[in-house]
Amino acid sequence: SMQRRLNRMLNSSHDHKLLALMDVKGFDPKEVTVTVKDRKVKVLAEHEEEHATARRKEYNYRNITREISLPPGVSEDEVTYSL
Repeated sequence: SMQRRLNRMLNSSHDHKLLALMDVKGFDPKEVTVTVKDRKVKVLAEHEEEHATARRKEYNYRNITREISLPPGVSEDEVTYSL
């Protein structure tokens, strides 16, 4: 049956996939950095704006940092990401 086939696929060890989604809306892809180090995936998004008026300068800075530990059996070179 389809259900049994699906379970068999889920149980095959080389087919495990971990999906992590992160909302980086409002950030340019150039402002997003992904690093894989020490069995952790680290995502850093930084946005900086400067508005100059006749009287003053205003700065706007936002950042998001997320760190995800890799589960056992997943090697660092298996990590892929897309923006």
